[in-house]
Amino acid sequence: MSDQGSALRPDLGVIARNIATGARVLDVGCGDGSLLAALRDLKGVDARGLELNAENVAAAVARGLSVVQGDADTDLAYYPGGSFDYAILSQTLQTTRRPDQVVEALLRIGARAFVSFPNFAHWRGRMALLFGGRMPVTRLLPERWYDTPNIHHLTIDDFRALVKERGWHIENQWFLKGDRETGDANANLFAEHAVFLLKA
Repeated sequence: MSDQGSALRPDLGVIARNIATGARVLDVGCGDGSLLAALRDLKGVDARGLELNAENVAAAVARGLSVVQGDADTDLAYYPGGSFDYAILSQTLQTTRRPDQVVEALLRIGARAFVSFPNFAHWRGRMALLFGGRMPVTRLLPERWYDTPNIHHLTIDDFRALVKERGWHIENQWFLKGDRETGDANANLFAEHAVFLLKA
């Protein structure tokens, strides 16, 4: 992708590179619309967004994007099944009340779903708990335990177990260490973030 695409957060860059040109896309928890704007401008997608934060909605609309204010936990029910080629949930799963139901809704709305999230089993987090006895604060997880929006601290293995339990299919998966992709080997220990492409 061009400079605009390479300027995206690493997990969003992975998603952007793997979305087909001209696709219909719904980005749930789209923030200020950075990913949607890149997809619209570089891949000609029909880009739509749902975002809880009113300031982010305003920023996305100012970019000329079709973004509405809404809550992933409640408002996905209003979208008809099969409305999109891809439904995206990036760095939002851990902030929802019922992540399992949100992913189920994504797979109803979209033919495929991208889900990215921080891996709370990364070795640095484990060491912070083991030796410091406190919840870790890192560059990628900068909030403290009492002001974080993260209410579910999931791991890559937790997510894989949920996928298996629900009978969903993993079409592809990517793991990030810092700003770079890393291999699948021991991803639950060494990857800081994960991106999954799912199909029902």
